[in-house]
Amino acid sequence: MLPDTRQLVRGGAPVVIGARAFDLLQCLIEYRERVVSKDDLIRRIWPETVVGENNLNVQVATLRKLIGPQAVVTVAGHGYRFGLELKRSGVAGDDFESSIAPRLALPDKPSIAVLPFLCLGDDPQQAYFADGVTEDITTELSRFHSLFVIARNSAFTYKGQAVDVRAVSRDLGVRYVVEGSVRRAGKRVRVVAQLIDALTGEHIWAEKYDRVVEDIFDLQEEVARAVVVAMAPQIEVPEARRARRMGPDNLSAYALAQRGWAVASASDMAYERSPRDEAFRWATQALALDTDCALALRTIALVHWWHAYHNTTESIPDTIALGLAAATRAVALDHGDHHARRWRAQLLFMAGQSDDGLAELRQAHQINPNCALTLSWLGCYEATSGDESKGVPYALEALRLSPRDPSRAAFMAVLGFAHFATGDYAASVQAAQAALREAPGSPIPHVVGAISWVGVGEIALAQAEFQRLVQIAPRLAEARLAGRWLSARPRYLQRAHTFLRIAAGMEDPHAADALR
Repeated sequence: MLPDTRQLVRGGAPVVIGARAFDLLQCLIEYRERVVSKDDLIRRIWPETVVGENNLNVQVATLRKLIGPQAVVTVAGHGYRFGLELKRSGVAGDDFESSIAPRLALPDKPSIAVLPFLCLGDDPQQAYFADGVTEDITTELSRFHSLFVIARNSAFTYKGQAVDVRAVSRDLGVRYVVEGSVRRAGKRVRVVAQLIDALTGEHIWAEKYDRVVEDIFDLQEEVARAVVVAMAPQIEVPEARRARRMGPDNLSAYALAQRGWAVASASDMAYERSPRDEAFRWATQALALDTDCALALRTIALVHWWHAYHNTTESIPDTIALGLAAATRAVALDHGDHHARRWRAQLLFMAGQSDDGLAELRQAHQINPNCALTLSWLGCYEATSGDESKGVPYALEALRLSPRDPSRAAFMAVLGFAHFATGDYAASVQAAQAALREAPGSPIPHVVGAISWVGVGEIALAQAEFQRLVQIAPRLAEARLAGRWLSARPRYLQRAHTFLRIAAGMEDPHAADALR
């Protein structure tokens, strides 16, 4: 681009470009380090002239046609920014940059590259350990079929280099970058990892891990898994924000489904059904574009499970059947999608097929042992329907693996149910209260709290919990009082049902004595 002569040159040949399009390009390049609002662009390109936003849209479309669809990036609700690489032209004065190179398009899925971890020391063994951690993190992230993970060989081309994450994003076509370092002192190793939005430079998550070296390979595996388990859920937070900002026009089936998944995931413990109805609409639109969109089917399964769980549906059997059909098809399309298998397992439990549900959930955990949410739910169902001794340990391990997980409220509620199953009612009360602090509007902690307070003999507190449950989620309370609990173990069912009836004032508190 030659601003003095107002020319755009490609391969030494001039490109025909209108005056307004040239002004727009020059403005975006000049302010390329930030997003430029539509109002600012209009004032710059049409000074002292009143024009409509459509005029700007026409020029944006012109630039995208001339120099590539990624030339002008729309930042929903804010404006536009320049999205291509710039190189110095080498002409006298060097006033502007030119030789525009295209940026690799971002995949529909959240995309991520794990850069080689820095070795902060001269020990060759430490360097091998840093490379091993990097490779293991890449491998373990690849278990999440919802992520697009750059292969190890491409990421390792940056080894030993000081890199700009924005350049990595451009070169590899990724939104997120993982960086880290390894430092060893005697028998102790410190690993630091951070997740960065490579488009904006924003730090999304960071953590450090201090370990004692015993077996170097076991340590490498342990640290890599700890990083992945803690980090992977953090990607859903910015992805959910981004999905909510995206306009519905011209979205791909996957993008529509991703928006639905984000909405449904963010409201999974809420009683109010409207967010799930919205998620269902997005997923249905996605399937209208692509009948084999597995993410859309998985979203529909999630929506139907929570409707059935909360009793916010006119026909629970029909809702379960529709959810199961969607989950089964999602699994058929992608056998390695542990999320789809988890929701299929949940729906099987809801349908009374506990043995099949537990087998499916165990397989989901085997496919991706790095998903703390799957491990947490496995703890719940082992406690209530499977191997009771595994329930609390699994639930606690999920919390330890992902202590800042966006689904922490669900983790705590699950822990409460698992403690209740073993008869540790005091611990169950503590878990219910912790879940309530994480999600004060959710009714599920009140279910745990009501039955657990009866367990410790605090009937007045149990009654208060039940009244709050009825206020928040009357139909959920109705379903539990009707005996619909997710368990195949008769003793658990009898205790939960009796204790809730006591909390509701429908049964004599002494009925709990023989069951505690």
